[in-house]
Amino acid sequence: MKVEVCAGSLEDCVYANQAGADRIELNNAIHLGGLTPSIGTLIESKKQTNIPIVTMVRPRGGGFYYNDYEKATMYEDAKILIKHQADGLVFGFLDVNRQIDVEVTRKFVELCHKNKVEAIFHRAFDRTADPFYAIETLISCGVNRILTSGLQSSAEQGMKLLAELQQKYGDKIEICVGAGVNEKNVLKIIAETKISQVHSSFKGWYEDPTTSGNEVSYRYSEQGDYEGVSLSKLNSFINILKEESR
Repeated sequence: MKVEVCAGSLEDCVYANQAGADRIELNNAIHLGGLTPSIGTLIESKKQTNIPIVTMVRPRGGGFYYNDYEKATMYEDAKILIKHQADGLVFGFLDVNRQIDVEVTRKFVELCHKNKVEAIFHRAFDRTADPFYAIETLISCGVNRILTSGLQSSAEQGMKLLAELQQKYGDKIEICVGAGVNEKNVLKIIAETKISQVHSSFKGWYEDPTTSGNEVSYRYSEQGDYEGVSLSKLNSFINILKEESR
């Protein structure tokens, strides 16, 4: 099993490394689904960890149909992230009909492979019109891995399709399961899908005494002021997988 931690800060990356995770997906603004991280966060995270860090390349929230300004920005970000030792790039491009944007996807895959890093297609895959056509397109583009929930809001709901994709295409492209994967359902998901890579944010909530007071508040959740990896949740998750493998 491989455990990928969805991290939004240097602290998250350090926790992932400390807990024995296998890989980090580094983002900014995880509450928006993950955006391109800062270069400073990547630089410091590479200094303080020794596991692979793949980085999100996504300029905004919402969907995955980008204009030329956004594509140009993403490509420059991609080159800079690679320059600063990202071990892979995580991206997703769709056209207006919710099919893979082949031209841009190939451009990003070529950039990754030219620099000997992984090319990963994120959960934009879960908005495609036809998952079988989409995965075959990504295989033809040379994508190394897909992060997917099986086109459902959670991986547990998408297990049937995930299992089918793994059975048909698992020898041609890596599949990593994400969305709602936790210590209560991870063993069930693994058993049902036969997929050996899982992705989760292990979300915990933290307080900042300057967030709110009087008439002004910057809190966006009643659960806390900001989120980050919960080391206790991550440790518990990894221990469950270790126990299962014994």
